[in-house]
Amino acid sequence: MIMKTILEAQHINKYFSSPNKIKVLNDINFSINEREFVTVIGKSGCGKSTLLYILSTMDTDHEGSLVIDGEKMDEKKDWELARIRNEKIGFIFQFHYLLNEFTVLRNVMLPGLKLGKFTEKEIEKQALEKLAMLGIEHLASKKANRISGGEKQRVAIARALINNPAIIMGDEPTGNLDKKNREIVFDIFSSLAKEFNQTLLIVTHDESMAAISNRIIEMEDGRIIN
Repeated sequence: MIMKTILEAQHINKYFSSPNKIKVLNDINFSINEREFVTVIGKSGCGKSTLLYILSTMDTDHEGSLVIDGEKMDEKKDWELARIRNEKIGFIFQFHYLLNEFTVLRNVMLPGLKLGKFTEKEIEKQALEKLAMLGIEHLASKKANRISGGEKQRVAIARALINNPAIIMGDEPTGNLDKKNREIVFDIFSSLAKEFNQTLLIVTHDESMAAISNRIIEMEDGRIIN
């Protein structure tokens, strides 16, 4: 069976110039297929978060080519990249960035409302399904500031899933969680890949998370070494 390529990076180079020009990413090449759960590991400062920002199209100041779900990102306008981010990429960060003035349900719905592919009623139904999938549907009507840190991260995962993205990208998504909640998130990611055919790319320091992924990409000094 031929697997569809969801993300392909070719000859990615990145420079910082403050005050001297420094190469922080050096000839990065790899691809991720549909349903793969890939982790990127490496010491602080190795370039893994910088790489994730490029792969997520949030940083376009780089050399090389990026293809997401069959679309070349090179030379796309900012509004086109914003559409692609909302439609094709689900984001999970170390800090959940939920809006405290809204309920859990509304927070999950927001990217779907922004995309505008479905009616509000349909988006609400999909949001409740995502919350149920993660075992937190009972929190739907609670304000975001009234739930625990572990619950907030599960809400953030539900929000990342709402538009059925081609790929989930995470930047240290368990970095702020205790051991119990880290393990819950590990189980969720593993289940998303195995049972729901979700493609994931997760940057992490956490070797336990890397161990449950399908593939580990190790970085050192701006290069992929493994």
